Amino acid sequence: MFDYQAPTDLLRDKVILVTGAGDGIGKACALSCAAHGATVVLVGRTLGKLEAVYDAIEASGHPQPGLCVLDLLTATEKDYDDLADQLFDTFGKLDGLVHNAGVLGPRTLMDQVKPEAWLQVMQVNMNAPFMLTRAMMPLLRAADDASVVCVSSSVGRTGRAYWGPYAVSKFALEGFMQVLADEQDGTSKIRVNSINPGATRTAMRAEAYPSEEPAKLPAPMDIMPVFIYLLGADSLTVNGQALDAQ
Repeated sequence: MFDYQAPTDLLRDKVILVTGAGDGIGKACALSCAAHGATVVLVGRTLGKLEAVYDAIEASGHPQPGLCVLDLLTATEKDYDDLADQLFDTFGKLDGLVHNAGVLGPRTLMDQVKPEAWLQVMQVNMNAPFMLTRAMMPLLRAADDASVVCVSSSVGRTGRAYWGPYAVSKFALEGFMQVLADEQDGTSKIRVNSINPGATRTAMRAEAYPSEEPAKLPAPMDIMPVFIYLLGADSLTVNGQALDAQ
C-alpha cells in the first residue's frame, strides 16, 4: 500500500471537487478529504447517494460540502460552465479536481463491442474529464496551488484482452494527464497526475470479477493515502506521474 501519513489538517481551506462521489472510491475520497480539512464538492448522478455522503461529512463536524447532481453521460458544455460559475461565485477557486467517475462497459472481444456502448464509455471516462477540466481551469489557476488527479487502471497502462472500451478510455485518460501535465510544467501552479487504484472492493470490481471474494480486497478507504498525498502540499513538485495506490 502507498505509504503516506498525512497531517489531519493537510487540506484545510482547500476546495476539492470529486466526481463519482456517491459511492466506492469517490465516496472514500470525499470523506477522506473532508476529514483532512477540505471543503468537498460532491459530484455524481444519484442524489440520494450524494446526500448520504453529505450528511456523513456534516455529522463528523467537517467543513460543509457542496453538492451537484450531474450525469456525465449527458452533461453538456453549458452544464460544466454553469458548475464552474457556481463554484467561482461560492469559493473563487478550486484547489483539487479528482476525476474518479467511470463506467466499466462491455467486457468482450473488441469486434463484439457495440458502437453505442463504446461511445458511452468514452463519454463518461474520457470526454467528461476533458470537459470538466476545461471548465475548471480558471478556478484551478486561481488557487495558490492546485492538483488534478485522474483515476486510471492497470489496463490503462498495459492493454489486456476483453477489457475493450474501458481499457482504451483509461489509456486516453493517461495520455490526457501527460499532455496536460506537460503544458503546466514550469509555467503554472497546477500539477496533474494519475492513480491506478489496483484491486479494490467496489461495485465496479465486483461487476468485472463476479467470482472474486470482495472481503479479500482492500476497502476504498485503505487506498486513500496516495489520493491525499497528491492533493496536499507534500506533492507540490510531483507532476505528470502515474502512481499506484497499492
